Amino acid sequence: MEIYQLRTFVTVAQQGHLTQAAELLHLSQPAVTAQIKALEEDVGMPLFERSAGGVTLTLAGQELLPQAQSILASARGILNRARELRGELSGKASIGVTLSADALRVGPWVAALTAKHPLLALKLEYGVTGNVLNLVRKKELDVGFYLGKNPYANVNTVLLTQIDYRVVLPAAWAERVAKAGLRELGKLPWIGISQFSSLSKISSELWRELNISPRKITECDHLETVLELVAAGVGVALVREEDAQAHVAQGKVAIVPELVKPADLQLVYPADRVGDPILIALLTELAPVWGLDPATLGL
Repeated sequence: MEIYQLRTFVTVAQQGHLTQAAELLHLSQPAVTAQIKALEEDVGMPLFERSAGGVTLTLAGQELLPQAQSILASARGILNRARELRGELSGKASIGVTLSADALRVGPWVAALTAKHPLLALKLEYGVTGNVLNLVRKKELDVGFYLGKNPYANVNTVLLTQIDYRVVLPAAWAERVAKAGLRELGKLPWIGISQFSSLSKISSELWRELNISPRKITECDHLETVLELVAAGVGVALVREEDAQAHVAQGKVAIVPELVKPADLQLVYPADRVGDPILIALLTELAPVWGLDPATLGL
């Protein structure tokens, strides 16, 4: 029995699917299948039941899963302690950035990290929120900012704040909506967001709440371009409160006054990185930037 076999066993159990587990482990599906088979031979009993929809743990698998997770946690603890013994924290950390840097308070956070850990190399990668979450899930990013609900059990979240989103529309359309009511928004064209952005899901949630099915006239992931399209009379959009108010002050757009859609802004990271010194450093310096209680971060 090898550590890598236990890691594969736990990952397959979490995902419930060999293909998804193989993707996370950066292995081929036959390699994952072979490791599970070898482990089952070692323990002398099947650990999974196979079906067309994926795999589920047998009763024996359910009994052994917590102990396998404990062994992996102990192994990570040994590695983490070894890193600590080597002295000054060093290495690389990749951070997935979404929205705007000021909204995420990236500047103060990175400044604190570089001052405290000069040997820690930081890499910031910009992307839409859905892609950032997926890269964190696959461990291609150490941490990332995500807007919305996290659907993955193998990804942990730290709630940073709640962001209010507002519906903006061309100033000339404001009176039309004021007279006809919110259902009128369903008759107007909307500027859509990429399906890989969680803002697209948030927009869809809003539409369901309003019981409307508007037509997306175009799609754009760049905030300033979205607001310019609204100002030009192209369509309606959902944007962050601060950005909406700034353009209202310039007389470019109007806001639907009684409509607010809140969304959770979170920092996400792989669940099995808990206890990792680099992750601890990232979260420790993040806490004062966002006014968080370090005791709630599970450090």
